[in-house]
Amino acid sequence: MEQKEREILKKAILNENEGYQFYQLAAEQTKDPDVKLVFLSLAEDEKKHESWLRNLYQEILDQKSSAGTDFTPSETDSPGIFTPDKMKKFGALEVSALHIGILMEKESMDYYRTAGKETKLPGAKELYEKLAVWEQDHLDRLEAAYDAAREEWWAQQGFSPA
Repeated sequence: MEQKEREILKKAILNENEGYQFYQLAAEQTKDPDVKLVFLSLAEDEKKHESWLRNLYQEILDQKSSAGTDFTPSETDSPGIFTPDKMKKFGALEVSALHIGILMEKESMDYYRTAGKETKLPGAKELYEKLAVWEQDHLDRLEAAYDAAREEWWAQQGFSPA
């Protein structure tokens, strides 16, 4: 496996790990039980994605034993999608956390679409394309939760955008 292919996979694995951490933290900090369920569900999805990517990485390594060994997330640079700075931006408001999740899912989709175009490995291309579709599902779910949370927050504040 080329170095570039390894780096794409490593960053994808790290991104999913960071996404899991972000959604776990968001779930812990939210008071709304419905929003908490959304975050916990997304966290589990991110964990599955990481597992799939790690399996692909291992399969590729097994085919070409000279390609290198397994790695830990600290050995690669983050793609910068689920960063601590972004996590600090949301406060107690579920609306803010949902909005940040939306932005990060959009970035994740873009990352996987780009990775799918750049890879020369058919298995990796297929997985990246599936992950981009899955991230779109995450985005749709977050947008629906965001719209509901925003409307509720507006109602609590006594105003509406109309």
